[in-house]
Order: sequence, then C-alpha cells, then structure tokens
Amino acid sequence: MNFLNALPGAIAEGLIWGLMAIGVYISYKILDIADLTVDGSICTGGCVCAVLILNGVPAWISVIVAFIAGALAGVVTGLLNTALGIPSILAGILTQLMLYSVNLAILGSKSLASLVGGTHKVMLSMSDNVMSIIVAGCIIAATIVVLWLFFYTEVGLTLKSTGDNPDMSRAQGIDVNRNKVVGLAIANGIVALAGALLAQYKGSANINDGKGAIVIGLAAIFIGLSVSLKIKPNFVVSLIGVVGGGIVYYIIYS
Repeated sequence: MNFLNALPGAIAEGLIWGLMAIGVYISYKILDIADLTVDGSICTGGCVCAVLILNGVPAWISVIVAFIAGALAGVVTGLLNTALGIPSILAGILTQLMLYSVNLAILGSKSLASLVGGTHKVMLSMSDNVMSIIVAGCIIAATIVVLWLFFYTEVGLTLKSTGDNPDMSRAQGIDVNRNKVVGLAIANGIVALAGALLAQYKGSANINDGKGAIVIGLAAIFIGLSVSLKIKPNFVVSLIGVVGGGIVYYIIYS
C-alpha cells in the first residue's frame, strides 16, 4: 500500500527526470558528446524559474526564460569546445563549475529559493500529483513533437550527420562547429526546462539540485533504449522510451 500511495508522486517526478534525459539523449546519442554541463544547467533552470516566480512573473514565462538560460549555458560549452579547442568533456566541466557561481548569484547568494507558503501560482505541485502528471506529460509530448519536426528539417538532419560522422559532414560543406553549438544549446535548454519544472514541483530551487543529473539521464537512456529499440527503432519511440526509462529509474530509486 505504501508503494501504491507513493507511485503517483514517483511517476510525476520521474516524468520530469525523463524530460531531462531527452536533453542528455540529444547531446550523448545524437551529437556523440558526453556533456557534463547538465549538472549545472538543470540547476540554472530551477534557479531562474524560482526567482522569477518569486518576483511575480507567471510560471509559463519563467519556464521559457529558464529554457533560454539553459540554452545559453549550452552555447558556452559549445564555444569552449569549438572556438577554443577544449575537449568536450572538459568544456562541460568548466561550464558546470562556472554555473555554480552563476546559480548562486541568481539566488542572491543564498543556497535556496522557496516557493512554499506564498500565493505564487505554479504549473506543478507535490500537493496535486495527478495534475502534475498531466502537465508534465503534455510538456513532454509537445517537446517530442517539436524535436521530431525539427530533426527532419535540413538543419536537424545536418545535426544528426554531425554526430554520426563529423569528418564526412565537414567534407560535404556542413559547418560542424556551428552544429555542435546549436545541438548543445537545444540539449541544455531542455535540461533547464526540466529543472524549472522540478523546482515548481518540489516548491524550491537548491544550489545543489543538479548533482548527479547526468547519471540519472544516462541511466534513463540505457533503460529506455533497451526496451524501445526492440519495439520500433525510430526517433520518436526512442524519446518515449527515454522518458519511460526516467520514470522506471525514479520509481526504483525512490
């Protein structure tokens, strides 16, 4: 009975982590980059969202701004890698370390921004897991549809080719460095979006919220793809599988 009572909350939070895993999937599987920016950008999304909501900004606008903040973090990592020639793993670590100071500044040198106890309207909440599941599910569905449409455009296909074979892509006149920056921006934007939803769901943004996010993301990818690729190996099914992997991981973890 305790397990069944805890299941709606685990599914709600698992969906959020599954959304975060989609961002990791883009960098790790599509771009073939092990991006450690994730641990910082998910926290950035949460901090930006929480602070904006506390200052009276509507939750949906706060989520959009959080996405943009995460995308900028991805751009920094991409430029460190492409413009300065720093290896991708080290570039991600450097950005992650920089984001700790940035996140602390966003929180006003505090370690926590609490949304509990006020009149602030949020999109998700622990007090209503059913509605949180519906909202998170709708956002994930919209994200998957947008990514599906994007990755079948000319730009999206060149992003895929950049990850599959950068040398051949470069030989075909594709700007590989630009694609890496764009891809990392999209990936970290989605991660920050998940961070914004997580902050609303938990009712707070903590400076240490992002620790271990990359591990959860990779675990969700491996769990999800081990099942989804056996069902139908295509892009949309893979993303759905990754989200499912996030739910399974969090249910087991919790």
